[in-house]
Amino acid sequence: MTKKERYQYVLNYFRERTPEVTTELEFGSVFQLLVAVILSAQCTDKRVNQITPALFARYPDAASMAEAEPDEIYEYVKSVSYPNAKARHLVEMARMLMSDHGGEVPEDFDQLLRLPGVGRKTANVMQAVAFGRSAMAVDTHVYRVSHRLGLVPRTANTPYKVEQELMKNVPADEAARAHHWLLLHGRYVCTSRSPHCAKCGLSDVCPKRIEGSRL
Repeated sequence: MTKKERYQYVLNYFRERTPEVTTELEFGSVFQLLVAVILSAQCTDKRVNQITPALFARYPDAASMAEAEPDEIYEYVKSVSYPNAKARHLVEMARMLMSDHGGEVPEDFDQLLRLPGVGRKTANVMQAVAFGRSAMAVDTHVYRVSHRLGLVPRTANTPYKVEQELMKNVPADEAARAHHWLLLHGRYVCTSRSPHCAKCGLSDVCPKRIEGSRL
């Protein structure tokens, strides 16, 4: 199977099963999505969704969160991973939005990267989910599944290299959906430990490149 054929097969598989797909994070605005994505770093969406209703009820927008102190935000986010750092980042991010962007989340990729707590993965999620851009956010699930399915070579040993490889081979208008397809496949089927190959519809064509597939 050539690389082109592999991509076509994998993408067709997901197209047929979940033609409409998006993030599992719950949010009510672009700002709230940004907060949720920052909180989701090295943490499950399920956990984030458990804490954000109370957080957003108290701090629904950048203006309100910019007035808070990190220790106040900490009380709402203390059950996520790295709560001290994330609480500080959220306050600093909200204050930068107020001082530099009139309280609105910028659409520009480089401007997103300047925000505290925002790395390349988070910026790509915002580009794809909030602004409908062609972007490929590479988290641990996307990284793992891309390697195991043989979509990227072993030399693609960083998230950025995986992102570049996927963006070269996935149609631009499907990049955002492909991110969610790969992510959800990794979250529920091709799990980090003991992948569920027996119930995977891609098992017959999967080279199962387990070694080196995890960050």
